[in-house]
Amino acid sequence: MLFFKKTTLIATALSFACFGNAAQANTDFPQKTVTLYSAFSVGSGPDVVLRILSQELGKIWGQPVIVENRPGGGGFIALEAVSKRPADGYSLLQLDSEHVSALPHLYKSRNYYPREKFELVAPLFYTPFMIAVSDKSPWKNMTDLIEAAKTKPDSVTYGSWFVGSPGHLGGEWIDSLTGTKMLHIPYKEVSQLYTAVANSEVDWAYGTIPSTRPVYDSGKLRYLAIAAPKRHPLFPDVPTVAEAGGPAELDVNSIVSLLAPKGIPEEVRDKIQTDVAKVLSNPEVIKRFDSFAFDPLTWPLSELGQRLDQKEETYKGLIQKANISLD
Repeated sequence: MLFFKKTTLIATALSFACFGNAAQANTDFPQKTVTLYSAFSVGSGPDVVLRILSQELGKIWGQPVIVENRPGGGGFIALEAVSKRPADGYSLLQLDSEHVSALPHLYKSRNYYPREKFELVAPLFYTPFMIAVSDKSPWKNMTDLIEAAKTKPDSVTYGSWFVGSPGHLGGEWIDSLTGTKMLHIPYKEVSQLYTAVANSEVDWAYGTIPSTRPVYDSGKLRYLAIAAPKRHPLFPDVPTVAEAGGPAELDVNSIVSLLAPKGIPEEVRDKIQTDVAKVLSNPEVIKRFDSFAFDPLTWPLSELGQRLDQKEETYKGLIQKANISLD
């Protein structure tokens, strides 16, 4: 996964705008309030950027665009609520790639595949994950972490915000790639997790930059690496996993998108996608996303689908190998 230069992002968005002109000419959507449902809680990073998007779309559309949060239940509360709405574009759902790609394999008995019930409408943003340890940790790089895990199986611990999260599956991915066996410890609250890492109650954890930043800025957390192919511009001194002595294949990130109930008219979907791309190309919006270390995305839907397919293949293998189930 590559970080996007702002000029490339704007050029891509403009190309979408040109491509979408014909679609926009054929629809007068929207003519009433549009509701953006979210599987995330109020005040979370995805919620905040969705509210930024809603404000800007409201200006473009000349209609109210509101956000309604439906967190909990592993994403099923939001999924079930929006799946019952008409497929007309007036009810859209914000999900991350784990809701779309991991959920079917974590809840096998439900046989619920979100992309059978929903259509991709627009990518929103991408966020990478850092590998964080206590500032008191003796580990200086990924080589140290992996050697410790190999020396004493099940003794190295890592935390995440819930079973089946990117933080959990990313740990399973390291085990799979390196032949290690580390112990996963789930936490109920993100704030509890990074305090636990800082206090050496758990050895390490994945975390987005905004979720770890408060503890990092206090000097109690240290980043061993970023689980991505390239360094992050906010932390140019933090090496990639490969540069720090870990497996180069490890690329732990989350992609957040808008979806709609299956059957949304193509011209409405295209208009929404084009207008979302316009918003995400706005320099002021980009600057606000930067404060969360979120990279706005304007991929075509075909690429978004391919990325989610790749994630599902990876997650399916990791979940099966580790025998993870939330049924």
